[in-house]
Amino acid sequence: MSVGESSGSGVLCKSSTSASMNSNNPSGSNSDISCPDDEGMIDDEGFDDAPDYGFDFYYNDDDGDAYENDYLSLMDQFDNVDLPPGVEAPLPWLKDIASSESKQGVAPACAESSSKGKADETEDEVMQNFRQFKQFDTIDAYPDHFYDKESAKEAQSPKNWAKKIQEEWKILEENLPETIFVRACEGKMELLRAAIIGPQGTPYHDGLFFFDCYFPSTYPAIPPKVHYHAGGLRLNPNLYACGKVCLSLLGTWHGKNNENWIPEKSTMLQVLVSIQALILNEKPFFNEPGYSSTYAGQEGQRRSKDYNDNTFILSLKTMMYTMRKPPKHFEDLVAGHFRERAYNILIACRSYVEGAPVGTVLHSLPQTTYNSIPYVDNQKEFQSAVSRMMNTLIAFFSKNGSTDCEEFRSLDLCNISDVATTNLELYKIESASTLAITASDV
Repeated sequence: MSVGESSGSGVLCKSSTSASMNSNNPSGSNSDISCPDDEGMIDDEGFDDAPDYGFDFYYNDDDGDAYENDYLSLMDQFDNVDLPPGVEAPLPWLKDIASSESKQGVAPACAESSSKGKADETEDEVMQNFRQFKQFDTIDAYPDHFYDKESAKEAQSPKNWAKKIQEEWKILEENLPETIFVRACEGKMELLRAAIIGPQGTPYHDGLFFFDCYFPSTYPAIPPKVHYHAGGLRLNPNLYACGKVCLSLLGTWHGKNNENWIPEKSTMLQVLVSIQALILNEKPFFNEPGYSSTYAGQEGQRRSKDYNDNTFILSLKTMMYTMRKPPKHFEDLVAGHFRERAYNILIACRSYVEGAPVGTVLHSLPQTTYNSIPYVDNQKEFQSAVSRMMNTLIAFFSKNGSTDCEEFRSLDLCNISDVATTNLELYKIESASTLAITASDV
């Protein structure tokens, strides 16, 4: 299935975005939301400059108090906002962990975030729920599903439609790979939600990526609709910040005959596996149409490496977004997944700070020290960004119940304002690309 790396200019993928999002809009509150025709994660004109990791504030520590005051002001303004279902808005999860703990009289995350005894009390329950989390199961309702309101507008489905959906459920239940989890909705059979674990060897490793799926009333004559839980971040040429998924199998990109949706043959399992294998791949830079031929040789590899570095930063932010705002019915998966993988994620971060290329740290193999590897292009800035981000990650992981993260903490960065400053900068970055929400919507 083509994901965009094919002949052509890529206009179809981008020009179809606005139309697709508008036609698939599940709620009037999202009527102003569209994917920009011209914007992409890759900017050719400015690519030779250092990538914007969103960490310029790290080099100006004197403004820490000002940032913290602005941050707390933003939280007062947005903490109680009641957003419509299906609207991606990362503001609630940006509430500073350390600041909120301090208000409650708890020591900030720079100290021991939670006692060993308390962690032991909850470990069995959290990890037991995680290990009992089925790869496929059904639930009663999805009030927060992106397509929940759209399903109410659909015409009555044909009699054989329900039978086809049940067949899809059976295929998923029997054939899902161990790194994909699905919850189907019995109350509204057209709704489905999937969680995909980022593959090892890619800049998405250890991440959890969520997708809301929808079976139209004319399914399988037309492909399903899929919305990515982006949180305002674009970490792949085929996954837009507005949730658009660009894949020929979904009809959102042009592909060869056997790459497009084939009624009565293509399946939802095929869609999910394609997203994991073809979109969340080792070198997503080359997903962009024509880049494999335009940027060949060492130049292409350099750009691909810079893209992977930036993608990993966005993947780390997605982890924090997901822990702060776990999708409904996947709370146990999120809590257990990141508690189990926190240590390995931080090991990978440390290795990348030492010079390891993103995606080369495999948890099943002995780790190597990369201090002797020289800086290449923007690597020093990337390493600094990851190093500074690790303390914020530790705060999130510790809040989630991990107790084996303190060895990775950088003590010279251990202060509340540093975490608040980090979160404020995340807000500034994401607010530029998050979904448009009008005053009336809120």
